[in-house]
Amino acid sequence: MTLEPFTRIVLAQDLPEEGLCRGDVATIVEEHRDASGRVIGFEVELFSANGETLAVASVPIDAVRKATAADRLATRAV
Repeated sequence: MTLEPFTRIVLAQDLPEEGLCRGDVATIVEEHRDASGRVIGFEVELFSANGETLAVASVPIDAVRKATAADRLATRAV
């Protein structure tokens, strides 16, 4: 999976320690790489419906997937 900074992603799993849920939409703001240069995770930013930052979190690569045209946005109170 090739994801670059500023790509819109969807969380593929709950991240309760961050207060985030599977299906939350975020934007990649930074890549995390291991010593060999392989991408192992991302720093992501989640926004409220009015554009305010809700959270910035470090997530492993397997905790995200690229958003697609089939995804529908929804809201939930935090």
